[in-house]
Amino acid sequence: MRTYGTDRSDRVTVFAPRLGRLLSEHRGADVFRLEAGTVGVAGPELIDAVLRSRPANAAERPTFKPLQGRDISRPESSAVMRAVSQDVRAALGKPENDTGKAADLSGEWPQAGHLHLRDLVFGSDPFRLQVLVDRKLEWTPKLTWTVIAAGAALPGCPGAGAPVSRLAGLTAAAAGYGDRRHAMGLYRRAAAPVCFTVSTLVANALWLGSPFDDGVPNRHILHEAMRLLPPSWNLLRVASPEFAALDDRIGPADDVLLLPLLSHRDPALWDAPDEFRPERWAALDPDDQPGYLPFGHANERCWGRHMVMPLAERLLDLVREQGLAVSPEQTSAEVPLAGLLGVSRVRVVRR
Repeated sequence: MRTYGTDRSDRVTVFAPRLGRLLSEHRGADVFRLEAGTVGVAGPELIDAVLRSRPANAAERPTFKPLQGRDISRPESSAVMRAVSQDVRAALGKPENDTGKAADLSGEWPQAGHLHLRDLVFGSDPFRLQVLVDRKLEWTPKLTWTVIAAGAALPGCPGAGAPVSRLAGLTAAAAGYGDRRHAMGLYRRAAAPVCFTVSTLVANALWLGSPFDDGVPNRHILHEAMRLLPPSWNLLRVASPEFAALDDRIGPADDVLLLPLLSHRDPALWDAPDEFRPERWAALDPDDQPGYLPFGHANERCWGRHMVMPLAERLLDLVREQGLAVSPEQTSAEVPLAGLLGVSRVRVVRR
């Protein structure tokens, strides 16, 4: 692990070695070679040009890339997006004490926030679907598909009957083992990222800045947390002739790894780039800030953007109302190398 900058004066963020090397060796560079067939890009103008040059192909879409060799059609992906959006809106409309007691969000984060979100959004779903949202399934794809296969082999249609989430309802029409497995795989692909991303984002914000000043809006806190620890820290584009035409340092056979991890801390773009300063967003537009890509490019924003922010603001509201902050006894937190960038095992307590 490698440390890279402090956020609060008494806290150190410890990045996994590969992430630490990227920050120490390539921050401020626009194009650089990472491997024999991979070029890294962190300059905001070239990132923009690469993402405008062609749309993401099927394999580059994280949620709707082929599932166990089976393509996900556009109508199918649209139905999934509508269902999850409706589930999130329904969850946001629930009173906070809907279960009869106020949620206790102290404990280890992001797990504590993840469990709260799972119960809030997908708590009415049958166990074989709820288990697909478990963070432990991130350990290996094999474990994920073992759990999906076991659930699909059970009799009956998961999601049949009421009340269930809209997303779970899409699985009710699955007839036969193959269709059930595909439907449950889609449930995992759509439901888990909502809980993962929101809980990680709020955990990052807690680590970077809590306790928060009362006058700082949640949205500014979250935008700054996404700047320093962007959940989607890289965007891969496989080799394409359009990219080589943009810059002669990119070869025709080179894959391109776009790195918001670096552009979000580029000293040429940000004052005090390693410091947590949510107040900077009072004068910045997150949709028009060069190099700032927490939800991808303007041409193809992440489909979950309009779910993540309202849920994260609601969760952060609860955290602040309960007077929660990182334990003063914890002075370091690790950021492992993973697809979703975030601190792990943050101890959150009442002040």
